[in-house]
Amino acid sequence: MMDNKPEETVPAQKKLRTMVQEQKSSISSLITSCEEVLSQLGEYQGQLGDWKTHHLKLQDRLYALVEQNKSAMQLLELEDTSVVDMTTQGEEGKTQLQAMLGSLDTGNTLQEVDNTIDTADGCSIKVEDWRQKCQELFPNVKTVHTSVKVQETIREALEMMTTETGATADPVHLGDSASSIMNKVQEITEQIPQKQLTIEDLRRMREPVKRLVEAGRVAAVQEDQDGRRSAKITLQDGKLYLHPLPRQPTPDHTLQESEVVGVLEPSCTLAFLDLGWAGSTRGRVTIRLTPDTPLARQFVLLCTGQRGHTYRNTKLLQVWDKGLPGECVGGGDYESNDGWGGAPLLPHLQGQYRGSGRAGAVRASGGPGGPKSAQFIITTRDRMDDLQWPNVIGEVVSGLNVVKAAVNHSDIKQVTVVDCGVVLPL
Repeated sequence: MMDNKPEETVPAQKKLRTMVQEQKSSISSLITSCEEVLSQLGEYQGQLGDWKTHHLKLQDRLYALVEQNKSAMQLLELEDTSVVDMTTQGEEGKTQLQAMLGSLDTGNTLQEVDNTIDTADGCSIKVEDWRQKCQELFPNVKTVHTSVKVQETIREALEMMTTETGATADPVHLGDSASSIMNKVQEITEQIPQKQLTIEDLRRMREPVKRLVEAGRVAAVQEDQDGRRSAKITLQDGKLYLHPLPRQPTPDHTLQESEVVGVLEPSCTLAFLDLGWAGSTRGRVTIRLTPDTPLARQFVLLCTGQRGHTYRNTKLLQVWDKGLPGECVGGGDYESNDGWGGAPLLPHLQGQYRGSGRAGAVRASGGPGGPKSAQFIITTRDRMDDLQWPNVIGEVVSGLNVVKAAVNHSDIKQVTVVDCGVVLPL
């Protein structure tokens, strides 16, 4: 039998295809939106996990403080018991001495007086022994020292706690409901009152502040027309490091960046570059800068990001004389990251600069007046021709082996400045 179903017209087929295409496009768009939200949820879940980890660490520290407090109280209880025992002995000796005074007044015969004197002498010896023992036993140095230190530590920890908790905090207004989840998280955290620290807190570095720094919960903040930026402060090998000022969630304990910068002036002598390749950080390069020179001050600005630009995430660009005397490597193009940028940040960079042909010398690329003077060059092998590189602004004091390893990497442009900053001269 022949199929009598009428053939669809061309317009109908076109309309059908359009409807199918629109539906597919709508579904694809919804899938993309779904993937975006799933990605945001994954990132937010990671943040929640970090917070839970921090809470557990804080809980452990709180338990440790409670245990320290219990131990201190136990020492105090033992000391108090000893004091009570010695007080009882003293009271008994005092009562006996008072009785001896009365007996001396009532003695009628020489024999009675002699007996009273003998008894009083024995009692006096006991009381004198008791007095000497009190001088030797009290105070117990360990007990007093432990009690005072534990009190001080707990008191400072309590003083640094915020008075508002999540259960009692006022609700935070979110302006744009269409923002990503993590943008909303950042907006919430920025509206929460933060604990202000001072440079003096860092100088004293008492245990509560030290723990905050070690936990990455202290930062220097800078407010400008574009909003707030924060630079983390870290502690490593007994030194405090100030990192660059990116836009990132601000920790709950902060200092004003201007106060921190104040300790860097008029000169900062130690800066650092963390180099990395193949997906991991390979080491820290610490550079001692020549103080009070414009190019050194510019290097500091690019390590801290005070002017908005930083060496962070810039690549090393080129190796000269690889494997030969005078080998050196360049980097620091904060503008285009390809070697064509690196314009000076400061207007007047002329000054008295020394020369050096030694490995570890750090110099400006192209000199003070050049268009790329913000770029840097690090020498990794001594020159052998008795000549010197000009415009040296500092020298590597640790981590030159990291730079040498970077030079030997198969592609120098895969080596990046993962992080940078300065050592705070507190």
